[in-house]
Amino acid sequence: MLLTDEQRLDWLRLIRSENVGPRTFRALINQFGGAGAALDALPDLARKGGRLLLKVTTRAEAEKELAEAARMGARFIALGEPDYPKALQAIDTAPPMVALRGSAEVLAKPSVAIVGSRNASATGLTFTERMARQLGDEGYAIVSGLARGIDTRAHKASLASGTVAVLAGGHARIYPSENEPLARAIVEQGGAVISEMPIGWEPRGRDFPRRNRIVSGLSYGVVVVEAARRSGSLITARFALEQGREVFAVPGSPLDPRAEGTNDLIRDGATLCADISHVTSVLQPLIATGVRADGSAQESGAQPWIEELWDEFDLPGIARAPVGVVAPHGLESESANEGHSVDSGTVIHLLSPSPVAIDDLVRLSGQSIRVVQMTLLELELAGRLERHGGNTVSLLGHS
Repeated sequence: MLLTDEQRLDWLRLIRSENVGPRTFRALINQFGGAGAALDALPDLARKGGRLLLKVTTRAEAEKELAEAARMGARFIALGEPDYPKALQAIDTAPPMVALRGSAEVLAKPSVAIVGSRNASATGLTFTERMARQLGDEGYAIVSGLARGIDTRAHKASLASGTVAVLAGGHARIYPSENEPLARAIVEQGGAVISEMPIGWEPRGRDFPRRNRIVSGLSYGVVVVEAARRSGSLITARFALEQGREVFAVPGSPLDPRAEGTNDLIRDGATLCADISHVTSVLQPLIATGVRADGSAQESGAQPWIEELWDEFDLPGIARAPVGVVAPHGLESESANEGHSVDSGTVIHLLSPSPVAIDDLVRLSGQSIRVVQMTLLELELAGRLERHGGNTVSLLGHS
């Protein structure tokens, strides 16, 4: 199923609005049955949460971004559409929309991410090139973050077989700028460059971990070639573990700081990777038996929570819960915002800076699922709540 032009515009407006991230997007769709209704509700929800003004992306702003994307040869793919990467849509922080330049066909191939140090050694670069080429010959697409060092070498070595570059910024702000020619080459040779960020977004420090969860989310496994302790590559490995992906680490000399992170990964249980067979021997059985990149059995058709997001394309019905989101059981979307006059203070009182499960909030507060979920949406849109993995939330220290 494909979005109509009007629906695509509403989806883009909603995900670009202030304090709306992937989990909030899905919760809003659950509550209101569609992006258009959610947009109408945003200002009132934010006011109830304690924020007087919330920046809601206008129609004109969304139309401008769509036009800028088209001029660059990019198009927006929505969660649940046929070209949206199936492995990526399995994670609970999947971007509702990604902007794609290049071929969607490479996104359908089984993928392996290769990441590592920006200040890579000659040995690390040589190993990366060999691994990327051999995995490409075996039919895998190579995913990386278009950074200097290991990422760049992985992309270049897999240009002919298929590579996917995930941007931390927008398509008009390639980082580092020296890799703009590489990004063009990826597009021209049948690969893909994708981003969840606005087209003109200049990447900031916090945007790189956001990108890393997409790098791992696209892939069956992540190969870490070189990584110092506390490096971004280890963040990618952590995301991979949380998403149920395989993590492979290339061992290195204990005298080289660039090997400290990878050696730690091996000590902590990552699969040692010194040859392509160490990767393929783990991944091929998963692919052959129809196991998805998230480790669960492959089923035909869309996942249930993806189908629920698409309920808005039929007559709005009962909003049901995707993974990681509590839905208003038995509540019709038309009445999702009616009668919300209960005291939400009971729910707020139970929140703290420590993450708590939403199910526990429902049980301890004695409130309905609908009331708890609406209260959380109000707080989040007001910038007072943070969502975490495992369907947990925490209160931020500011209001």
